[in-house]
Amino acid sequence: MRFLGVIPARYASTRFPGKPLVDIAGKTMIQRVYERATEALEEVWVATDDARIEEAVKGFGGRVVMTSEACPSGTDRCREAAERIAVTTDRSFDVVINIQGDEPFLHPEMFERLKSCFDDGTADIATLVNPVVQSEEIFNPSEAKVVFDKDKDALYFSRSPIPYVMEVENEGWLEHHTFYKHVGVYAYKMDVLRKITELPVSPLEATERLEQNRWLENGYKIRVEITNHESVPVDTPEDLERIQRLLDKNELSQTGETQKK
Repeated sequence: MRFLGVIPARYASTRFPGKPLVDIAGKTMIQRVYERATEALEEVWVATDDARIEEAVKGFGGRVVMTSEACPSGTDRCREAAERIAVTTDRSFDVVINIQGDEPFLHPEMFERLKSCFDDGTADIATLVNPVVQSEEIFNPSEAKVVFDKDKDALYFSRSPIPYVMEVENEGWLEHHTFYKHVGVYAYKMDVLRKITELPVSPLEATERLEQNRWLENGYKIRVEITNHESVPVDTPEDLERIQRLLDKNELSQTGETQKK
C-alpha cells in the first residue's frame, strides 16, 4: 500500500498562536514533527494555510502544500491536502496518515503500528492507544479513553472513564482492568477520508466533542493498535515550558523518550 503522511499546521491556534514555529532545542516544532515522520514514511507533506509556516518548511527542505483557511478541522485539511498532492505529484495514495503538528516527539514505531492496521484490508481508519499507567488519567476528561473488541476494532471513545468498574473505589480501578487512552494520530483509506469529511456532526460527537465517534456512528471500522510510546503534545505555552525543562534536565531525550532514573 502507498502511504501519505500529512501534517496539518495552523498558525492561528486559539490557545497557542504560532506554535508550529516555536523553538524546541534549536529546531522549530514543525521541523521536529516532519523529521520524525520521515523516519517511517517515504512521502510526508505539511499542510498549512499560512505563508510563514510554508516559508519555514521550505527553509528546512520539507514538502509543503497550501490549503484553505476555511478547513473546519485537521481531518478536512488532510483531505484537501491529499487531493492537491495527488495532482501535484501525479501519484495515487491508498492511505493518508494525519500527523498532529503539535506532537514533536512521535516515535517512528508508532507510524509502523498504524500502517500495520491495514494489513488485512478490513480497517477503514486506524489509530493508536496507550495503556493507562496512572489512575488519575482514567478520570481526566482531557484524556479520551477507548474500548475495543477482540479484533481491536474500536467500540467507543469517551472523556468519561470506560468501562466502569463496579464496587471498587476509584484508586483501585487499575488493579481490576487495563484502561486505554487515545493517541490522536489517525490513518484513513483515501476513499474513506473523502466520505467522512462529508458527514454531518453526529450526536455522540457533539456530546463528547470527539470526531471519531461520528465515524463510528456512521458504521466505519476504526482499527486500534497499542503502543507503549507516549506522545508529548504541545497544546499551550505551559506545555512548551515543561518540555524545555525536561530537555534541560536530560529527563526527556531529543527523541521524546523519558529518561529512566
